[in-house]
Amino acid sequence: MNKNLFAKTPPMGWNSWDCYGAAVNEEELRANADYMAAHLKSHGWEYVVCDIQWYEPEARHSCYRPFVPLEMDEYSRLIPAANRFPSAANGKGFGPIAEYVHSLGLKFGIHIMRGIPRQAVHAGTPIKGTTATARDIAHPFSLCSWNTDMYGVNPHAYGAQQYYNSLFELYAEWGVDFVKVDDICVTAFRKDDLYSAKEEIELIHHAIENCGRDIVLSLSPGPAIREQAEHLCENANMWRITDDLWDQWGHIVNMFDRCKLWEGVSKEGCWPDCDMLPVGHIGIRSVEHGVTDRWTKLTQDEQRTMMSLWCIFRSPLMVGAELRDNDEFTLDLLTNDEVLRMIGHSYGAKEIARSTSNIFWTAKDEDGSTYVALFNLGNIPVHVECTLQTLGLTGRFSVRNLWERSDCGETDWGVDGIVPTHGVQLFKLTPIQ
Repeated sequence: MNKNLFAKTPPMGWNSWDCYGAAVNEEELRANADYMAAHLKSHGWEYVVCDIQWYEPEARHSCYRPFVPLEMDEYSRLIPAANRFPSAANGKGFGPIAEYVHSLGLKFGIHIMRGIPRQAVHAGTPIKGTTATARDIAHPFSLCSWNTDMYGVNPHAYGAQQYYNSLFELYAEWGVDFVKVDDICVTAFRKDDLYSAKEEIELIHHAIENCGRDIVLSLSPGPAIREQAEHLCENANMWRITDDLWDQWGHIVNMFDRCKLWEGVSKEGCWPDCDMLPVGHIGIRSVEHGVTDRWTKLTQDEQRTMMSLWCIFRSPLMVGAELRDNDEFTLDLLTNDEVLRMIGHSYGAKEIARSTSNIFWTAKDEDGSTYVALFNLGNIPVHVECTLQTLGLTGRFSVRNLWERSDCGETDWGVDGIVPTHGVQLFKLTPIQ
């Protein structure tokens, strides 16, 4: 199996974390899938992802209850809590929800933590297809600093690969198309780990290869280490280049440096990930950064800046909002096909200019056109211009403003415009024959 065929372009979808934390339920998953099918699918959005702790019966928000009983099968594998996901009862797992999502023409994904449940280790429960137990494969010093659910796996232990094989065998039976593995992207390359989680990534990669189903592998949280790009490209489809990103302007500004660092890495099946899009109605069951139920704190211009950078860089796109509550602006933000075209049809994205408050990015389109994004990170509107020479172009071009969806005439010198505070002007230049 060639993992790069699972995600030829950056995955686009919805993830439950930003609005529901660890406490999403079946009704909410299905309802957001319904909305995506009706309003977003035709624009390229396809994944519906259930985030963390779907196996915790009493999860209430984005804070985790420490050392509580989790739902688990006889082979040390976590399963959905039936009180939150009723269709999972009687051993059906996520199969019925995945089947429903597939019936809408969409794909289904889940979040897992790296490792093996602590309760399985303490009970010494079996690993399917082996004589090993959870106790035999656990690494007792490989712990997550922010969640108590799991021990890391000792990749050299008999039964370690078989454990991950059994996990993805189960996920394939359920019909899962996407797995986000957490507490692994940063942990993987810590030099002080006796057994590096880097090897756990390899175990997971091999398990996907052997499961008989195309499953996209996403690694979190970041920042991933740029020097490990080759290993990440060999084993995963997407990996976070930042810690959790929220609706704070400073978080968006920081991503310009991270995208610059990861320039040139993106290719078919291998996507550096800028994290989720905190737009629309979020925080419904969240207590992140001391704020709860809210509409995104990002201004409309800041949201266009975020979408423009994510798309020209070709980051995966995962919306965090409760989709059913989308207002006209949020829906328009997510369905501008001229902007979204960059996700599937552009290449060669790079930063071409930077000053104190202005940053310019460009990319090519398969149709021969050139994109240019003029960003203003400053606190006042400014007039900026970008010449064809700066873009490495000569000739005459028609100019299209992508956010305004308007033609701007022709140019043989470049583009310019007033860029609002924390905003962007995004153009497409098409050669005139």
